[in-house]
Amino acid sequence: MTDENLGAMSEPVGAFLDYLAVECGLAEQSIAAYRGDIVRFCRYLQVRKKADFGSVRPGDIVGFMAREKARGQSVNSVSRALAAVRMLFKFLAVEDRIEKNVASPLESPHLWRRLPDVLDVADVEALLAAPDPDTTLGLRDIALLEVMYATGARVSEVSGLEVGDVNLDFRFLRCFGKGSKERVVPIGDRAVRAIERYLSDARPKLDRLDSPLLFLSRTGRELGRRAIWNRVNKHARAAGLRKKVSPHTLRHSFATHLLQGGADLRAVQEMLGHANIATTQIYTHVDKDRLKSVHRKFHPRA
Repeated sequence: MTDENLGAMSEPVGAFLDYLAVECGLAEQSIAAYRGDIVRFCRYLQVRKKADFGSVRPGDIVGFMAREKARGQSVNSVSRALAAVRMLFKFLAVEDRIEKNVASPLESPHLWRRLPDVLDVADVEALLAAPDPDTTLGLRDIALLEVMYATGARVSEVSGLEVGDVNLDFRFLRCFGKGSKERVVPIGDRAVRAIERYLSDARPKLDRLDSPLLFLSRTGRELGRRAIWNRVNKHARAAGLRKKVSPHTLRHSFATHLLQGGADLRAVQEMLGHANIATTQIYTHVDKDRLKSVHRKFHPRA
């Protein structure tokens, strides 16, 4: 399990991959992913005139991570590549193939972690006002956007909503999230009014197939995830929003605005349908960034 183009690094890389297979028992797919990351790292080192792993310094590893990020790799991919490099150097150190594990001080690139794109309240208002209320599809899209912002529901959840999942008297709707887990999410006055008008004035014109689904396409079929993404994107452009806006942007904005308003993190977790509160806590980082921005802008000593 080696690569003949890696020079002196070929043999230790082969030994490392054998170690992953034999001693760690990793699946072939996982080993292939490690191999891809390590080979790219080695080729980066060759460009930097590094003949072997003993000459590598922490800056070389950081440079490789920066290069991976610059070429468009996702944060998860960059983090996985760093994990592969760290594991390689740990192996080399344990096997006495290098004197010092120069990768051990390096942590996952938290600073590169992509925080959610969030709209401010004014941008959300502009987006929600973009659809034409005098058309059938405009009324549908107003209800669609209001529901997404009111509930923070995932696009797949919104696409699968049925008319029976919405209780306008008690102002809640029922979502089926990941793993078919059911949760009940409150909806506010504006969303209720938008749904009521859609149900009375627009949906009957779209429901050609007697569908149970709440949101229907022009032909009366399911309004799929791609179609919802296209509608959100179209109305964002019409609203003059310059930042990239997707259905998930509304989900992120829902959570962030709740926390900014003083909502309890556990309540937000429940409404989002997160199994782990650590997933919800990313929105507290967004809020802290906003506070830092305000502090820098207005504090005289910032």
